[in-house]
Amino acid sequence: MAYFLLPRPGVIHSYVVEDEKDITDFVSFYSLPSTILKNPDHNTLNAAYSYYNVTTTNRMPALMKDTLVRARDLGYDVFNCLDVMDNKPCLEPLKFACGEGHLQYYLYNWRTRHLEPSEVAVVLV
Repeated sequence: MAYFLLPRPGVIHSYVVEDEKDITDFVSFYSLPSTILKNPDHNTLNAAYSYYNVTTTNRMPALMKDTLVRARDLGYDVFNCLDVMDNKPCLEPLKFACGEGHLQYYLYNWRTRHLEPSEVAVVLV
């Protein structure tokens, strides 16, 4: 788990929120830069992708907003987020635009029932 969740500069950024006694929230995102071709001014698009986010305080919209600010401050150009786990209620208020496609996972040799995005907690890098 440490490999996937502990911060590594330029790879994954992870943050915790704590109260007086406990860690209450966890948020992370990973970096996936893309090369921009044939542009004299810019050669890289720095994209951040929401990874794992957990809150025990029901403050996911505020937590996601803080994450967007942090990603901006780190120099990311775009922030992508799937509507999995508890992310969906945050997306519209924070002005996320809907993607153009559907993400499909194929789990080799597994048979599962139909799952709603909010029931999924698998984010593949």
